[in-house]
Amino acid sequence: MNVLASVPPAPALRAAPAPDDRARVDFDVLIVGAGISGIDAAKHLIDAMPGASFALIDRQDDIGGTWKTHVFPGIRSDSDLYTFGFSWKPWTGVEIATAEEILKYLHEAVDQLALRPHIRFGRNLSRADWDSAASVWRLTVEGPEGVETLAAKFLWMCQGYYRHETPYTPAWLGMERFQGDLVHPQTWPEDLDVAGKRAVVIGSGATAATLVPALAKTAGHVTMLQRSPTFFFPSPRENELAAMLRPLDLPDDWFHEIMRRKFLHEQKETQRRAKEEPEALAADLIGLAETMLAGAAPVDPHFTPRYRVWRQRLARVPEGDLYVAVREGRASVVTDEIETFDEGGIVLKSGERLDADVIATATGFDLCVMGDAVFTVDGAQVNWAETVMHHGIMFSGVPNLAWVFGYLRTSWTMRADLVSAHVCRVLEEMARRGAASVTPELGEAWADMPLRPFIDPENFNAGYVMRSLDIMPRQGDRDPWRMTQDYYHDKDALPAAPLDDGSLVWR
Repeated sequence: MNVLASVPPAPALRAAPAPDDRARVDFDVLIVGAGISGIDAAKHLIDAMPGASFALIDRQDDIGGTWKTHVFPGIRSDSDLYTFGFSWKPWTGVEIATAEEILKYLHEAVDQLALRPHIRFGRNLSRADWDSAASVWRLTVEGPEGVETLAAKFLWMCQGYYRHETPYTPAWLGMERFQGDLVHPQTWPEDLDVAGKRAVVIGSGATAATLVPALAKTAGHVTMLQRSPTFFFPSPRENELAAMLRPLDLPDDWFHEIMRRKFLHEQKETQRRAKEEPEALAADLIGLAETMLAGAAPVDPHFTPRYRVWRQRLARVPEGDLYVAVREGRASVVTDEIETFDEGGIVLKSGERLDADVIATATGFDLCVMGDAVFTVDGAQVNWAETVMHHGIMFSGVPNLAWVFGYLRTSWTMRADLVSAHVCRVLEEMARRGAASVTPELGEAWADMPLRPFIDPENFNAGYVMRSLDIMPRQGDRDPWRMTQDYYHDKDALPAAPLDDGSLVWR
């Protein structure tokens, strides 16, 4: 019997529930988001709770999340796919993959799970109201046919962590004067042609490092304008061990697991060096840049970051293509700040001028909590900044709700997978107890616990995190109220985390 057959069809559009409709429940679990986190959540739920009714909703018209919405030139992963891919679906391609390759993999995963009929596309969760009397989430969903209401016992938020429609762009002086094309990678026009044009990419993160060599293939010239440089790790597209294993014709799951363990071991060693010998690791990375640039650009100031290597993500640049574009003269790097835009380009604070036909603002994004939907618990609106995270998954005072937020340095999916397993443990415990709700609560044992920011700036200080700390939940100084952002701690601690330590209240 196909367990997915138990999923009910999409409910008809409904207005707000009438008093005699308050006992209605459409799903045991509703998953919001059909990207990599939502697909992984569905897989875990199918395995752990085969009798549960569930569905996924997504505001897009197809699966994929970021890998569907982002179409800028050269878009690719900046994590290896052996760890970024699912633990349950082997990845057999090269370690750094294009968005097209990742989307193909995700579509295969959805078909493998027979999941497609149970995803409701074009639906945006705008409001979620918890009703304690009925132990149910009443959900307001904006869909292609108008507003519908759904009711779910448990809400699993896998919608991502940033605002897809509104990327972050600083308000520089004179932007309205620029007569060329001013674009952000997050909303890249598919018909934009840069062939033969002068392009400036503002930014120095993983997106800029992807965009610059991609544009440099056809543009007249590309300039990466950065306020400060970033650490990058040049790596081959085809890993040496992978190339060695391929002729052995190993089963796909063997190959995937060997490569996954290899990359996790290397990441652990990089983490150790970043903490114990950061100067030596920084020198090695700067040395790699210097070697690949071969004198085409000075590493100081353009490739000598000011931050400790551990405090931001170390993105991969396959084959060092950013450095190659600079070395070959197709791209250049300017380290300066913007004084003003004008009709033909950018004037820098140093007095230098950058003429441009196209300016791409690879300046990042803004975090959001729960897709910016309004949440209430028994009529009181939830202020996420006043909640405390339970293992970085659930929230104090908010029943029957889980949120997937992955790792900022290790591959996102490594934490998404741990989170999904933990949520299913909670759901299984609810079933065992016959509980209608479970709520993290700061009891007496944690009443005086110091509270900390969502992410400790000493641990990670990327701009998109620092800009949003005031809207994000907080964490404590001890388990279960921490979110460590440390896979090598979580992989052992989270599966063993007690569910009966008093921090979860079952009703």
